Amino acid sequence: AAHIRSLEAGIRTLRHRLSLPVGVKGTKRAPGGYRSRGEWFHKSRRLKALEDRLTAAVADWRSGRVRVVRGGKRLLNTRHHLTEAGLSEEEWRERWEAERWFLAADGESGKRYGNETIRVTPEGRVSIKLPAPLAHLANSAHGRYTLTPTVGFAHRGVEWADRIEANRAVAYRIHYDTGRGRWYLTASWQKPAVRTVPLEAARAGGVIGVDTNADHFAAYRLDPHGNPVGEPHRFAYDLSGTAAHRDAQVRHALTRLLHWARRTGVTAIAIEDLDFSAEKTREKHGRRKRFRQLISGLPTGRLKARLVSMAAGHGLAIIAVDPAYTSMWGAQHWQKPLTTPHRRMSRHDAAGIAIGRRALGHPIRRRTTPPSHDRSDRVRHRTVQAAP
Repeated sequence: AAHIRSLEAGIRTLRHRLSLPVGVKGTKRAPGGYRSRGEWFHKSRRLKALEDRLTAAVADWRSGRVRVVRGGKRLLNTRHHLTEAGLSEEEWRERWEAERWFLAADGESGKRYGNETIRVTPEGRVSIKLPAPLAHLANSAHGRYTLTPTVGFAHRGVEWADRIEANRAVAYRIHYDTGRGRWYLTASWQKPAVRTVPLEAARAGGVIGVDTNADHFAAYRLDPHGNPVGEPHRFAYDLSGTAAHRDAQVRHALTRLLHWARRTGVTAIAIEDLDFSAEKTREKHGRRKRFRQLISGLPTGRLKARLVSMAAGHGLAIIAVDPAYTSMWGAQHWQKPLTTPHRRMSRHDAAGIAIGRRALGHPIRRRTTPPSHDRSDRVRHRTVQAAP
């Protein structure tokens, strides 16, 4: 179908340009005529050739006939032009057989690590689900054959790890490179378009306010009126150790956060718009070495970009808010009222509520404009009351 659409588009363009007089200039929206009668003549022959190809392609499509050359049509035609290609018959044969030696499997969202046939773990272990006639060759449980070497992805490896941790579809292809004499595993997936939604639409289903800390995310769910719902949630991570360990810890925490957000049915996640890239120097914070180490370890800049990418795959919007006074005002107005014998509220949990209320457009304070004399409402009612 894609080949047919490509042919139809080419035919439309040729017919349009051939219908114009020779030498007519084009516009920004449409091309003009051809520059000479000789070019017009050659393009008219090109039009007839494309029309013949389209007729044959449509006939094959309607009859259900598919023409596939395993190894590639281009490499097949190279067999007749070995001298021009600089190949001997043995070299061409080796490349031809290598192109036909491959194993590919499309991904499946919801399956473990995004692919049931060719499964790659976050540690790089590759296992293949064998068909029933070959099940006796399995060296692992459930009819799987685990390869001895491990694999790694230098390009977009972080994005790949995010997808398999969320069990989102990843397609794999195992193929042989004759030039290097190596087997390669390639991964591919479709990147969801990160769409900008109206703020009111993002707020419609409530939000989850997330406070970013040095060792955990403190999250609290709020309804569209700004009222806290349920219990606070904390998603811990450990930023010590190697870069790979830190990256995996943040990825696991974000995955758990997104899964919880989908279960609650909210439409957006609110985070602080933090960036310490230019504010962690000694000139800015003096000799407070521990504090400078703390803000240097906070995953702020890359975290926001990663969260936006991962949330797009789950259909969630991200709202970045001003981080000013969220921890202080959250603790002042929300920590004590929500603390019960069965619920322990921390400053970070209260900060999550403050972040969520700011994302919803509500003030952080629960109630403002108190009466002038005492706590009763004799003089006037308090404003900014949250709806039930």
